[in-house]
Amino acid sequence: MPPTLRPALAGAAALCTTIGIARFGYVPLFPALVAAGWVGGGEAGALGATTFAGHLVGALAAPVAGARLGVRRSLDLAMALATLSFFACALHLGFGWLALWRGLAGVAGGIAISLAGPAVQAVTPEGRRGRAGGIVIAGVGAGVVIASALLPAFLSGGIAVAWLGFGLCAAMLWAFAHPRWPDPPSLPAAAGPAVPPPPGIVGAVILAYGLSAAGMTAPMVYLADLAVRGHGMGMASAGLIWALFGLGAVAGTISGGRVVDRMGRWAMALWMVAQVAGLGLALLPHPAAVPAAALLCGFSGIGITAVTLGRLRATAGAATGRLWSQSTAVYAAAQAVTGYAFAWLFAVTGDQHMPVFLAGLALSVAGLGVALRRG
Repeated sequence: MPPTLRPALAGAAALCTTIGIARFGYVPLFPALVAAGWVGGGEAGALGATTFAGHLVGALAAPVAGARLGVRRSLDLAMALATLSFFACALHLGFGWLALWRGLAGVAGGIAISLAGPAVQAVTPEGRRGRAGGIVIAGVGAGVVIASALLPAFLSGGIAVAWLGFGLCAAMLWAFAHPRWPDPPSLPAAAGPAVPPPPGIVGAVILAYGLSAAGMTAPMVYLADLAVRGHGMGMASAGLIWALFGLGAVAGTISGGRVVDRMGRWAMALWMVAQVAGLGLALLPHPAAVPAAALLCGFSGIGITAVTLGRLRATAGAATGRLWSQSTAVYAAAQAVTGYAFAWLFAVTGDQHMPVFLAGLALSVAGLGVALRRG
């Protein structure tokens, strides 16, 4: 393995574990939890929102953790929280217990996504940083695919076995990543001119990113449940649909950095168009639209992270690191707020998916409008 590839693969393993599996692996598990009587539909939505809230806490705590513990120990902490959360959730102790550990799983994801990418880029030669960053973020989509592929087999043994199976996956990925963690002396800002970035453009980019996050709360929590309980497609079909989300995420992240270099501000608008189209497809009454919706939502909803990072780097130069931390916090806050709001909406409408996805579509259209104007 080339030495420059080792930290990128470790970073990918971190995001694969803490976000791809720990965060998004919950989505296809959502309907199984409800069907097994572990939680109700509204409670299952609230668990997803609690993970988003934890992600916000982790994103805000990451700079402090990185400064006090160092990058390697902070990433080990994130992997430990994610792994322990899976094993703890295997205990059927009620909603409060699950909420605690789902929140800590979110904290793990917030720490990992805030530190892994900048740390990998800091130890990667200048000409290879874009490729390394793409590998790291692609770990999210890889985790979604892994979770989707393994969940049907895990669920054959019951909900507890599914949680334990995810925990074993997390432990193995942690064992792979630990000796390969990047170890930069510091996390310098991205290379570029040390001039103040245009505040209007940067604000528009971050606002569009936040609105994308808010709109994507609907598919990131309810898409598999829409397939299973909304269209009666069965758990096996839900796993395949969520795998398409993961494949779309890999494609969206790998291509995002390259496209933003060529298209500039229009790249974000293009990804938002894909998001609007994905949510629009999810609202169609025919179940055949759900796989296409999953592919487009994964492409746009995860891929826009790479687009936003590239757009900030091109616009803000040396201020990219600081602005990326702010963007991550805005993204997490938007999903935490909408996550709880959608959980309430889902519960009061009797587990109806249409209002949740309509709200997500409206927020996505607003994000597209911002991206077209100034993003």
